[in-house]
Amino acid sequence: MKKKVLKITGITLFIFVALIVALPLLLEGKIADIIKNKVNNSINATLDFEEASLSLLKSFPNANVELTNTSLVNKAPFEGDTLFASGQIELKMSIKELFKTAEEPIAIKSLKLDKAKLHIKVDDTENANYDIAQEDEGEMDSSAEEPSNNFTLALDSYEITNTEIIYDDFSTGIHLLISEMNHSGTGDLSLANSQLKTLTDALVSFEMDGTKYLNNNKLSLDALIDIDLKNSKYSFLENKALVNQLPLVFNGFVQVNEENQEVDVSFETPSSDFRNFLAVIPEAYSKNIEDVQTTGNFEIKGQFKGIVDDTHIPTFNIKINSEDASFKYPDLPKTVRNVFIDTEINNTTGITEDTYVDIKKLSFTIDQDKFNLNSRIKDLLGNTKVNAHMDGKINLANISQAYPVPADYDLKGVLNADVTTAFDMASLEKKQYQNTKTSGTMELAGFEYASEELKNPVVVNTAAITFNPQTVNLNSFEGKTGATDFNTTGTLTNLLGFMFNDENVEGNFKLTSNTFALNDFMVEENNEEGTSDISPSDVEERIKIPSFLDCTIDATANTVLYDNLTLKNVTGTLTIKDETATVENLKSDLFGGTLGVTGSVSTKEETSTFNMDLGMSNFNIGESFSSLELFKVLAPLANALQGKLNSEVKISGNLKEDFTPNLTTVSGDLLAELLSTQVDAKNAPLLSALDNKLSFLNTKDLDLSDLKTALSFDNGSVKVKPFTINYKDIAVNVDGSHTFDKQLEYKATLDVPAKYLGSEVNNLIAQMDDSSLEDLTIPVVANIGGNYTNPTVSTDLSSGVSKLTKQLVDIQKQKLLNQGKDKAKDLIADVFKNDDKDSTKTQSSGVKEALGSLLGGSKKDSAKVDSSATKEDPTKKAVNSVLGGLFGKKKKDTVD
Repeated sequence: MKKKVLKITGITLFIFVALIVALPLLLEGKIADIIKNKVNNSINATLDFEEASLSLLKSFPNANVELTNTSLVNKAPFEGDTLFASGQIELKMSIKELFKTAEEPIAIKSLKLDKAKLHIKVDDTENANYDIAQEDEGEMDSSAEEPSNNFTLALDSYEITNTEIIYDDFSTGIHLLISEMNHSGTGDLSLANSQLKTLTDALVSFEMDGTKYLNNNKLSLDALIDIDLKNSKYSFLENKALVNQLPLVFNGFVQVNEENQEVDVSFETPSSDFRNFLAVIPEAYSKNIEDVQTTGNFEIKGQFKGIVDDTHIPTFNIKINSEDASFKYPDLPKTVRNVFIDTEINNTTGITEDTYVDIKKLSFTIDQDKFNLNSRIKDLLGNTKVNAHMDGKINLANISQAYPVPADYDLKGVLNADVTTAFDMASLEKKQYQNTKTSGTMELAGFEYASEELKNPVVVNTAAITFNPQTVNLNSFEGKTGATDFNTTGTLTNLLGFMFNDENVEGNFKLTSNTFALNDFMVEENNEEGTSDISPSDVEERIKIPSFLDCTIDATANTVLYDNLTLKNVTGTLTIKDETATVENLKSDLFGGTLGVTGSVSTKEETSTFNMDLGMSNFNIGESFSSLELFKVLAPLANALQGKLNSEVKISGNLKEDFTPNLTTVSGDLLAELLSTQVDAKNAPLLSALDNKLSFLNTKDLDLSDLKTALSFDNGSVKVKPFTINYKDIAVNVDGSHTFDKQLEYKATLDVPAKYLGSEVNNLIAQMDDSSLEDLTIPVVANIGGNYTNPTVSTDLSSGVSKLTKQLVDIQKQKLLNQGKDKAKDLIADVFKNDDKDSTKTQSSGVKEALGSLLGGSKKDSAKVDSSATKEDPTKKAVNSVLGGLFGKKKKDTVD
């Protein structure tokens, strides 16, 4: 009998274990389908997850369901937006829930979320992405209730870890971020009346209308909540909270009604220690407050009470009070004394716009310096109206000796202020500054500020401001940063708009400086973000025109340092707006002459750009072309020139990070006039090459005085418009182009007088006895290629002289035979006009006699000459003789 019982028991256990192992395998697919169907059939969104796993052992005797990488994606009007996502969701339920049909609700006992993200959005037209419930189709029968297709929550515990909640309401300008949230709750929520024990910690950021009221403030909450499900009432029983390090206790209730919510919640600090004030400040700034010595009190007490609906908020009163308090950090030498705070935040009507802040008194003393402030801010959430007064004296250096400010905030200087202001935000937004009233003075002396965002510390020796009802006069602003000194005066027309309405600084200023170095205002930027190993080449300095400036500056500077240039006696007008600086009538002494500039520079886009008109008068050519990289590529030959230059340049393109032109992007036009110019061929390989190719040319004697030329440049290429220069009585016509990398493609056409072609040619001309040949010139073309440092020069001088000689011989033939009908000069000109015509084919029985006479040969009767003997062609011989004389002699012998 015992064996039979054991056998039955063993079989039962085996079946039970087999079921525990087999059921999850059989039901996993069903569970996934049930969950997706139940949710997706009841909402206007799509629920999905990668995997659903089931375990009967993990939470035995309950079933445990895990969903991996879950997402809930919106449909229109937020189509594609993810409302909710979670790395893991874990559900605990009774095993019997697994066997329910898709129409029956499933009761969940426990819920765990990990790495979840909930992003709630409300657009400008007040559509909410969380409104995903499906609308009912048709009227429901009021006499019968249909069973719910949703889950039922019979929770006894839940846990949310590593979660982020984002609330973006674009209709009201409210943005809430709860990050690094861990929240848990325990209690039997299946009961009509129960108590829920919750623990919460998170970082909270809150922004409204562009103003941040909380920024990653640490929040901890330990709350015991009494839940009355029948009346939808939630009461706070034992509750403690920490905001940053400030402790608060609160009690009261929230009741959810059909048409509204009823709120009655009060809170206060559990003690009156002034250390509570320091606890309000984020720990990153207040540091460890445990060892801070304090005297006096600090209390916060408040209450929210009333109805919440579409038009009302609860009325509330929050009081913040401190009297004759002090605090001293143990590691700092100075004490902040006589701290008085008397502030109330109130709303007595339940209308949002009626919220106001009344700072009746806020004052403190450090050493002998005392600061006072009082203000009343009405309609805080509507057309905010401000009335405020501030007066006192503060030695800024004492702040860091009494309070742990960040190490890089090395403040120095003394601030004196006595200012009263009254304004409303609507007037600022409409720029109706006549409705604002501000008066008083503010002075700053010995101020010094250093930051990683600044290349050099800024030292303000003196600054004085007078506040008028509608404008602010900057009486003086004198200081220094790096090598730059500055002294500025002027008028601001919208200081309040800049401070409170995110407007640009508008005004007119006068700036004077002895030395102004643009390098002092460069900002270091990293090319690659997120890299820990940054080499020096990865860090670039870029000058940025501040986006908040909208002003006109009349500037005068004795010296301006820009790149490798030193500009003297600089004057001009600078208009700054929309990250663009427009220069008008700027004048400066530079390179022994004067520079005029009109144009603009913009840093608004990712790449800075410029568009300038430059006027240069009496520039020293050597200095300007050795210092200006742009001129080196526009006119590389200028390296061999000494003298003066007048020029007008229209140029535009991109700027590099250091505000110098990116030469590959520039384009424009240049007009230039050379004055009293001399040529040094040793500095120009091109001129030396021309010297070597043309024996009669000595480039040092080129006359470039009063030369005017024009060129255009674009896409890295410079095109020179044709111009003429003179060498003695030789006219040289030049045209062509070169690239920014100094690749040459030029043609120089020289009108060479015959006298430079050697004695042989001149003897031939003399024997012609033709007056038309007295001013004879022949065109010689020099083609210039290669690059500037290694140019190539080819000429047609040899062929030109050969043609000339043949024609001279032919003319002489015709004259001897009495057949020359045209002037010799016209005949010669025809040779160079048409190379295809051969004027030497005229047959004559007197040719040999003519050649003999022309070349100095025997005058014997040609009939007696042995015609069978091979003779050298007399014309060819004459040509060879001419060319030999032209190219075989030294330069000094070839110039008559």
